[in-house]
Amino acid sequence: MSDLRTRLEDLITRSAGSQATVSAVDALYGGACQDNLRIDVRIEDGPFQGEHRLVLRSDAPRSLPGSLNRADEFQVIRAATGAGVKTPEALWLARDLLREGSSAYLMRFAQGVAIGQKVLKSKELAAARLSLPRSLAEELAKIHSITAIRHPELFPARDRRERVDPVGATLAELRATLDRLPRPRPALEYAFAWLTANVPEAREVTLVHGDFRTGNFLVTPAGLEAVLDWEFSHFGSPLEDLAWIAVRDWRFSELRHPIGGFTDRATFYGEYERATGRSLSRSALHFWEIAGNLRWAAGALHQGERYLSGAQADLELIAIARRAVEMEWEALRLIRVGPET
Repeated sequence: MSDLRTRLEDLITRSAGSQATVSAVDALYGGACQDNLRIDVRIEDGPFQGEHRLVLRSDAPRSLPGSLNRADEFQVIRAATGAGVKTPEALWLARDLLREGSSAYLMRFAQGVAIGQKVLKSKELAAARLSLPRSLAEELAKIHSITAIRHPELFPARDRRERVDPVGATLAELRATLDRLPRPRPALEYAFAWLTANVPEAREVTLVHGDFRTGNFLVTPAGLEAVLDWEFSHFGSPLEDLAWIAVRDWRFSELRHPIGGFTDRATFYGEYERATGRSLSRSALHFWEIAGNLRWAAGALHQGERYLSGAQADLELIAIARRAVEMEWEALRLIRVGPET
């Protein structure tokens, strides 16, 4: 850890233009995909003079399929903060900081609660929960104002198909994700067949957060504090974000509230329509919600494979894999009941 502290001090000193002294480096828990550390640092002079609490976010030894590296994620956060999105500012990008061959960046630390169970059950956050439908819809409106035309620097190495055919790109990614599983899953194959037979029209392509859900935003008693975790960002259909927050796992047992465990679909989608002026297709949202449950069922299984492969020893990964059956069940249930009207 002392070697890391020295490398951090060198990076911050060069980037801030003044001597930096790191007083603490501590692991941040709760993120299952990347390595996150909390950094306390003092900068002696210049525009960053003073005491700072920062977060170091670095590539994990093995990431989930479809996730960005930290260099690309850094550019996405820069675009998001430029659009006014409530997300911690990304400050400095680095290479080989935590391990050789990895990308990492330092960002500002933000206060608040991200743990899903606490967001949905804490008495101190009761008033904040009432404001979440509007505040989250407004943040999504800002995210979805970012386009490939305005930001051609984003995702330069990714498949351009998602910019012209987001549904086709999503189906191709889902197919590849299913094919990487060690054995077939009949429920997921059935859901995938339904998706290919019920393709909606994709009328718009914008930046998509890609993991916009309870657990990936910070909440304080005053309301929404920050949107986090941009590692699955891409250009695609904005409906993907709107449906992803309804995936069964992100309700944290509050199943009566299908949007993130805190509100209903009509309220949230109404707030988004008000914030953007867009009119939402409920049948298209239904397609994307089924796709979201399929995606996370397969993603949860891949999390377990990260543990079983020996790449990472975190027991949380194998626990996540057990939840895949919930999303399989939900995808099949949604196919049976049809879209909510």
